[in-house]
Amino acid sequence: MLDESRPIFLQIAGRIENDIVSGTLQEEGQVPSTNEFAAFFRINPATAAKGINRLVDEGLLYKRRGIGMFVATGAKARLLDRRREEFVQQYVQPLVHEAHKLGITSDQLIEIITGSTPQAASIERRVAQ
Repeated sequence: MLDESRPIFLQIAGRIENDIVSGTLQEEGQVPSTNEFAAFFRINPATAAKGINRLVDEGLLYKRRGIGMFVATGAKARLLDRRREEFVQQYVQPLVHEAHKLGITSDQLIEIITGSTPQAASIERRVAQ
């Protein structure tokens, strides 16, 4: 389940973030403990703690002394905002830039994305194969 190409603590943080975004972990809901993550992934508890603490530092989780870690109010909205920004930077801006280089107008690009042209349908069929 873990990817060897990325640090484990980042994967733990990413998994928690995904669970918050998907609603698996609700705001004010308790997050699995460091030891639970360590046992599940068979990793050092310090590694799991590093991933959790990263989210604490970002204000997405908070600690209730003696009880555990919880999802902060507003965490989902902050994560969605950040991911939307990253989506635009990583995918939309390069797409628009490449479309511009190819002479594809904004209207044509919208038609391709929405699948409302024969060309878009052809592209979708090739991608699906």
